[in-house]
Amino acid sequence: MSSYVDFSIDERGIAWLTMNRPDVHNAFDDHMIAQLRAALKQASDSQEARVLVLQANGKNFSAGADLNWMRSMAEKNFDENVTDAGELGALMWELDHLRLPTIALVNGAAFGGAVGLVACCDMAIATARSSFCLSEVKIGLIPAVISPYVVRALGEPAARRYMLTAERFSAHTALQHGLLDHVLSDDDLELQSAAEPLITALLNNGPAALEACKSLIAYVSQHPLDADMVKETARRIAQIRVSDEGQEGLSAFLEKRQPAWQSKQPHGKQ
Repeated sequence: MSSYVDFSIDERGIAWLTMNRPDVHNAFDDHMIAQLRAALKQASDSQEARVLVLQANGKNFSAGADLNWMRSMAEKNFDENVTDAGELGALMWELDHLRLPTIALVNGAAFGGAVGLVACCDMAIATARSSFCLSEVKIGLIPAVISPYVVRALGEPAARRYMLTAERFSAHTALQHGLLDHVLSDDDLELQSAAEPLITALLNNGPAALEACKSLIAYVSQHPLDADMVKETARRIAQIRVSDEGQEGLSAFLEKRQPAWQSKQPHGKQ
């Protein structure tokens, strides 16, 4: 099987996950989905990884589903299609729930399921020339497995428009609706350089605290503000206060020194 993704973890603990099918605009099929899932598991299992960056080689982030893959799905029955779609759904779930903070770097076009990948990341940066399209209805399909993440990121009104019209929309429109956090201007540095302030900020923070905070955000966003939430949030802060990292962070703050996870960064990065 060809390698459709590149994966590495650098000395700072940045896990670089790169889609690498530039000849087909990084369109994904069942093989790429499997390789992306394997890389996410590797990142999650790693003791060194602290941040994951999702990016793509070539002119475009991803054209969405590969044409040959879509052709093969058309020949499968209902049950086979459920299984096939479930693999893409699992990829989105695993990226969305990855314990590490995630940053998407979007170059060029992101179509179809690629919009879902961006929506599943915690943060996303795109070039000024990037564009997005939820194109499924153009060919009689629907953006089903990515819809929970896209609707959450865009908001229901924008999702109604762009899912139903399949219009192509700009990076600045994506920024306006919350799919992106930053859009590079024409004279900005490259995407990796633009991501550096976010990466540096994340590396300054406690790794266990970041994981717990991601879990907290998911819990709070999915439950009503009631007595159970008050009790659960109190339990969570108490749990991390007595943890090794929580104790180290509080001690470092009171002693006016760097916590251990900052002093471990190479080259004096803080």
